[in-house]
Amino acid sequence: MSGTYEAVEPRAMAAGATATADPQESNDIRTVAVASAIGNMIEYYDFTLYATATALVFNKIFFPSDDPLVGSLLAFATFFVGYCARPLGGVIFGHFGDRVGRKTALLLTMLIMGAGTFLIGLMPTYGQVGVLAPICLIVLRLLQGIGIGGEYGGGMVMTVEHAPADRRGFYSSLVHIGVPAGFLIPIALLGLLSTTMSEAEFLAWGWRLPFLFSIVLVGIGLFIRFKVSETPAFQRVLAEEGRAGVPVVEAVRNHSGNILFGIGAKIAESGLFNIYAVFVITYCVTKLGLPRQTVLNGVLVGCALECLTLPLFGALSDRIGRRAVYVGGMLFQAILALVFFQMMDSGQTSLVWLSIALGLAIGHGSVYGAQGAYFSELFPARIRYSGLSLVQQLGPILGGGLSPLVATALLAEYGSATWIAGYMVAMALVSAACAFGLRPLRGMV
Repeated sequence: MSGTYEAVEPRAMAAGATATADPQESNDIRTVAVASAIGNMIEYYDFTLYATATALVFNKIFFPSDDPLVGSLLAFATFFVGYCARPLGGVIFGHFGDRVGRKTALLLTMLIMGAGTFLIGLMPTYGQVGVLAPICLIVLRLLQGIGIGGEYGGGMVMTVEHAPADRRGFYSSLVHIGVPAGFLIPIALLGLLSTTMSEAEFLAWGWRLPFLFSIVLVGIGLFIRFKVSETPAFQRVLAEEGRAGVPVVEAVRNHSGNILFGIGAKIAESGLFNIYAVFVITYCVTKLGLPRQTVLNGVLVGCALECLTLPLFGALSDRIGRRAVYVGGMLFQAILALVFFQMMDSGQTSLVWLSIALGLAIGHGSVYGAQGAYFSELFPARIRYSGLSLVQQLGPILGGGLSPLVATALLAEYGSATWIAGYMVAMALVSAACAFGLRPLRGMV
């Protein structure tokens, strides 16, 4: 371990930590969980807004093509670029969060995410500036990805390190409510705008309003985060162990197995989520010719139900174990994949909504409800932000970042969803197998 941390005088550091505490800050777990959930919601508001606009708008105004599927492929390619930037954000802010503090890193990630989203709302289109438009879009998507890459790990670590040991699953799942909630708001806004405006008005300027509105959410999030205290675990690390010199290097060197299996276990969680909530919009509108609002409403229903099921599965993971809940959710999704597109192809609104709800509220909800605590317990506090960020940001590149692109390409090549269903089954089974390889720490603090 030589050279991996800075030597400090425990008493002096402990005194320093106490002296800098702000009496106006709160370490109440409910306040911390709400603050982290709101941060996660803003993260996924930005994420979902981009994803939904990719399927509905960007393929027309930034990547125009005679073939709608080709335009969607190009648009989803920029969606993937954002995922590629996330590990960089995870490394940068994981390093910062493990050495300087979780709270400071989280304030910066929120500012970066908000700036990227707000500026997308001011972007000129392809028809106005030509190829410069998609180039600028890619740059802003990279900025979004860097901010998002650092956001999740910090918010989850803040909550897990404040939570009682026997309720980590429950409180970490509350943070994850920010994901379906973050989907609800932009989809509802885009749906409302697209149905109350003409197609020309919506494509000309209506789609920009939710992007510009993000600055309000960022202001609220920053206000709440300023009131949350640093975690006891981080203060203990400073007082007793000292900072890791290069946290990401220490994580890779000493916990490579958990990182690799964690990445594999993460693939299907993010990949299948984007099938249920992102690709289905393209599939139903482009392939099935269903009204856009029908599928958007289905995603809204699924996200609303997942807000209710996440804490149930999180609490269940506290009782029967993270692995049992996680693997069970993956196996459920493998089975669901066999009938998911058959339900879609029926064209019946009730079955379309049911398939999305089963995927989001039960399939993804079970896995995501257990995941926050499960993955956080893989790493010690001194490198937890960095280790968790590596798993959470590398896994989605192979999962959520690729799944809409792969699914769209398979649909364009074969004209049916059979191969997409096989792709979903393969993801679920691979991630279930990887979850068995994870080795959480005993007596995590």
